[in-house]
Amino acid sequence: MEVKGATFLYTLAGLMITFAGFSSLLLILRQAAGAKVSMLDRYLARTVMTYVFVLTAAALLPAIFALYDVPEKWIWRSSGVLFALPMLSLQVTYPRRRRKVVGKGPPPAIFAIFVVLGSAVTLALLVYTFVSLQYSAAADYNAAAYITALTIDFFTVIFGFVSALDIIMLQPMEAPERPAP
Repeated sequence: MEVKGATFLYTLAGLMITFAGFSSLLLILRQAAGAKVSMLDRYLARTVMTYVFVLTAAALLPAIFALYDVPEKWIWRSSGVLFALPMLSLQVTYPRRRRKVVGKGPPPAIFAIFVVLGSAVTLALLVYTFVSLQYSAAADYNAAAYITALTIDFFTVIFGFVSALDIIMLQPMEAPERPAP
């Protein structure tokens, strides 16, 4: 049984993994240029990987449920809850986790898009999922809400990464001393 939007979800999962690899390469390039790896560099890499793997798992979750012949309305409801709870937890706790590691919270633009918009979208999906339980909304609407939330959350991660990359690239290089030949 193929679920509605499966091709889009597979494509999105592929894009997410590609983005994870690309973002790691960009951070490695800075180090290859002679810069020391900062706590912010490490934290950014770990955060991007965590978010992208949660998003990728969420993109594949409906297909996994479909393999077990779960009815389509329950595929989207279950996927919505199983995606939204951990993702919302990551989004809401991001400023505290960043402050703990780096010493300061995120810049306003990252906070607004990455934390506030991302959390609002994920929370809206969670609320919609629970509301659709009571009113038996059509599976098509649940699929659309799920896929839309997943896509928007992916773009908030991209925005957060690109914004943080600007900050990282402005940090001094502080190349380690090289021994004289």
